[in-house]
Amino acid sequence: MRSGAAAADGVIHAAFIHDFTNYAPSAEADRRAIETLGGALADDDRSFVVTSGTLLVQRQGTLATENDPPVTTFPRKSEETALALASRGVRASVVRLPPSVHGEGDHGFVPRLIAIAREKGVSAYPGDGLNRWPAVHRLDAAHLYRLALEKGSAGARYHGVADEGIPVRDIAGIIGRRLNLPVVSKSQDETADHFGWIAQFFGIDCPASSAQTQELMGWLPVHSALIPDLDQAHYFATEVAA
Repeated sequence: MRSGAAAADGVIHAAFIHDFTNYAPSAEADRRAIETLGGALADDDRSFVVTSGTLLVQRQGTLATENDPPVTTFPRKSEETALALASRGVRASVVRLPPSVHGEGDHGFVPRLIAIAREKGVSAYPGDGLNRWPAVHRLDAAHLYRLALEKGSAGARYHGVADEGIPVRDIAGIIGRRLNLPVVSKSQDETADHFGWIAQFFGIDCPASSAQTQELMGWLPVHSALIPDLDQAHYFATEVAA
């Protein structure tokens, strides 16, 4: 009996070692995993769906689309590796996720911001707080993965985006209100010290569209947007680890 990728009808690769203090080795481990899984799926029509992020799109500050290439200088090469496999006959496609994949059980960026607010005694945002983050509910993201697995095209990029761009000041505002903390701006010189490793992400203006994905895949986000979801008790029940 075959095991692993060789026995699968298709593979979704959504894992990543989120060690942002030691990022290059994590990125290299991810690249090797994609190469290995893709090699087991070569020469047939089984689908291979690889995860990337809208934060990795080259064009920042304008609405990113599925046509935009990834940043070539960033250590993480998930997308490039998957698309190289597609050029070699693997039915590999990419799902780009936004910085916030939210919902109950979230352990990502937003819970880290909540933990920082608790630790520092203020809910902060960088500069004027008008830089934007896209977001998607985890259940809508899961639906897109299923669609990509079932009917994704080799070499295609799909955007798992519901909220195209939420000002980070609005995120900080909800956190401050729920924790009964002041909501304050941090200057460019203050952000790295205040936010730590997440400063490099929280300061990016990275709105993104999923219009092409919705049209091609028949995907329609139906679950809660980030702001009303964040304004729920489950986000403030426990702290996330540093």
